[in-house]
Formats: sequence, C-alpha cells, structure tokens
Amino acid sequence: MTFATEGANVRKRTERKLAVTAVAVVAAVPTALVLIPWDGSGGSQPAAGTAPMAEQAAAGDPKPVKSSGLPSPAQGKVSKLPTANPTGSPGPTPTWLPTNPPGGGNGGLKNWQAADDGAVVTAAKWAGKNQVDLSVKSPALASVRKVRVLVPNGWKSKSTQEWPALYALHGGNDTYVSWTRSTDIAKVARQWGVIVVMPEGSNGSYTDWYNGGRGGSPRWETFHTAEVRQLVERNLHAGSSRAVMGISSGAQGAVTYAARHPGMFRYAASYSGVLSMLSPGIPALLMYINTRPGTNPMDIWGDPWTARSNWAAHDPASLARRLRGTTLFVSAGNGSKGPLDKPGKAPWDIGYLSETQVLRSSGDFVSSARKSGVPVQTDFYGAGSHSWPYWQREMHKTWAEMMASIGAKRA
Repeated sequence: MTFATEGANVRKRTERKLAVTAVAVVAAVPTALVLIPWDGSGGSQPAAGTAPMAEQAAAGDPKPVKSSGLPSPAQGKVSKLPTANPTGSPGPTPTWLPTNPPGGGNGGLKNWQAADDGAVVTAAKWAGKNQVDLSVKSPALASVRKVRVLVPNGWKSKSTQEWPALYALHGGNDTYVSWTRSTDIAKVARQWGVIVVMPEGSNGSYTDWYNGGRGGSPRWETFHTAEVRQLVERNLHAGSSRAVMGISSGAQGAVTYAARHPGMFRYAASYSGVLSMLSPGIPALLMYINTRPGTNPMDIWGDPWTARSNWAAHDPASLARRLRGTTLFVSAGNGSKGPLDKPGKAPWDIGYLSETQVLRSSGDFVSSARKSGVPVQTDFYGAGSHSWPYWQREMHKTWAEMMASIGAKRA
C-alpha cells in the first residue's frame, strides 16, 4: 500500500486505508489479534483477584489495584521534594529527609541529585525496608510518572556500596505495579543482592515518539534509559552492571533498548515479545492496535512505509547485530492450551491467539540475530498462552543466569 503524506484530506484517507488494511489482515490471519493489549497484562488476562487496568491518561498516575494474592507491604509515608529548576537545568540538588529509609538518618539520601536534563524525584513512598515508589518529574514526558524500586536486604541509605540493577518492563495497558502485583519478584529479589527498577511505561511503545519527524514528548526511551537510570544510580546506589527483562511490549522494549544502547545491559530477556516489527503483517497490526482515542498511531514510529527507516531503527530484528556482547534470552509459547492456563478457557481466547504471532515474531528475531552471528538462548516451550503464569515461570528459569551476568550474589 502507498501512503500519501501531504495534505490533511490525504492524511485522513491514509488513516482510513490503514485501518481497512489492518482489518483485512486480521480477517485473513485471525491469530494476528496477537498484539491487542486489551487489559492490564500486556494482552493477557489479569491474575485472579486483580482489577483490570484502564488505559492511563498521558499525565495521570494509575489507580490502585486489588491484591493478586501476593503479600502487599504496609504503606509508608510520603515525603515531598522541591520540583526541578523551572529552566529545566539541574541546578542545586534538593534537600530531602525521607520518612523511613533503611539505614536511618539522612545519610546518602539527604541531597537528591537530578538527572542530566533536570528530571527530579518529587516524592517517595516507602513500603517496608525493601520497596520504594518514586514520583519522577520528567522533562522527557512533560509529566510526573512513577517508578517502583526494590532494594536488597542490607541496603542502607547512607551506604556507599553500589548494587547491580535489573530493569523490569511491563506490557501494554499496564503500569509500574505489574511485576510485584502479578509475580513473586519481590520475594525472589530479596534473596539476592540486586536492585530491581520497575518504571512506568504506559502505552508509550518504549520509544521516543516520532511525531511526524518533529520528535518531542513523549520520550519514553529517554525517560527509561537516561532519566530513571541516572536517578536510581545517583540516589539509590544502583550500579552500572545492568540487566533488563520484559513481558509482551515490555519485552520488545527490553531488547530494543539493549540494541540501541550497546553495552548498557549485559543481559536482556524477552518473555513473549514482538521482536520483529517489520515481519509481514506486523506493521499494519501495530498501527491498528495503537489507534486509540487521543492517539494517532503514526505519531509513535511514523508511517511504516515513508518512515520505514525509523521503524527499522527501533526494530529488534533489524538491530540484531548491535546486540553482540549482550546475553540474550527469548521465550514464547505456541498459543495452544497449556498447563498453566485456567480451566475452561475458550480456544479462541485472545491469550491463545496472540501468542501464535508472538512466537512467529520472536522466531524471526532469533533467525536474524543468528545470521548476524549473535547467539540467542531460546525457550519456545510449546503449549501456553500470553499470560503471567508463563512469564513468571520464565523469570524463574532465567533469574540465576541474569544475576550471574551482572555479578549479583545470593543474600
């Protein structure tokens, strides 16, 4: 399909044509319903007892969710920080005495340092000794967004020790709470000397938006790889030895970030990720599913035909050669009923349909990487849907190797 790029009327016809094309692809390949992140788990059903997430507004924080059955720590108090310098420059570091950080006193957390672009922490909410939720005033996003951080046993606010860091990215239509809500990552992490960083990703597709070639907000890649990284390293003792993992669209983000920033992550794990954005049918489907109220899908990566170079610049399969030196793990099911699926789940459930296309896309990435001489560990485990029970299982399978890659020791 050829898309015209000039004139408002032509643009409207282009968008209508794109929607028709995507619907036609879906009709021709029913399993391509894959990527529709229709609820709070990146395309899968939420865990039992978990309230589905609505799509988040551009500047809003997520609403509280019900417990998924995992233990939830007591709520801490919130301490406010001064906002960033109005000019956007870092300026003097703000002074903040947190209510209850481990280690007592103000220690190393008295003076919070800003990120290079002026991003600052404006509030922190501790839950026990191992979890803190940060509110980050982000120039990259022109809003305040949340980041959940797990610190290891023995972490102290006034310590000078640095800890290896694992960045965990969530799926579409979900928030920074998803990993602690839907897995036992908090329990697992406490057994290791590692800091776990779980930033908000909203429905930002883990990229700095194209916006017709103009760039500008939202810049999710900048938020994650620069602002959040600098803030946790400068203020919470996260070190430069890093791993990244993600589920669904967060898996795409994990591998994309590792490829676009060679050397930033020693290990990257994709659990059910769309890792080949230019595979047949995938561009039209990505555009179709990103057509949401208030969002023009072309603003994300651009027109998949006329801005194809920008798509390729964010496509894990196209960037595979840049992943040399990064340990890679890729897993996916085949979309048939598996041992961790709930009884009575219909064969046409989106969790099954989606995983078939995830498997195809992941396979295309692995082929591209190996042709480029980049080794990839895979676990294409057969029966299984696009859902959290499988992602938690894969996290457990890879955890020890991830920890070894960044030098994290058992507590």
